[in-house]
Amino acid sequence: MLLFAPDVVLPRFSPGFPDSALWLGQLLGAAWLGVAALNWLGRGAMLGGIYGRPTVFANSALYFISALVILRAASRDPSATGLWMLAVPAVLLALVYGWLLYRGPFEKEFTARRGS
Repeated sequence: MLLFAPDVVLPRFSPGFPDSALWLGQLLGAAWLGVAALNWLGRGAMLGGIYGRPTVFANSALYFISALVILRAASRDPSATGLWMLAVPAVLLALVYGWLLYRGPFEKEFTARRGS
């Protein structure tokens, strides 16, 4: 939605958003599309340890930074329940991808890949 309709989406999240900055929404939409493409292309790869590290690291960085930004914005306005609801999955996904980044693949994943 941010790629094609930032003039509709952004004013709903931030009333008074200037029309001259709608390109920021398109830039954010392009970044999310790039991460989605990375995940799609790496969908069959083994993840964990050194395997699939670019995919895991990109997702880990995305969700960790997103969680920090959302938590900071939510702490400024504790009554913004929508931000707190966005923070929960961002924090959980940051933890999961952080765990995947530092663990190695399990032996059963190796044997499943080899067909043994």
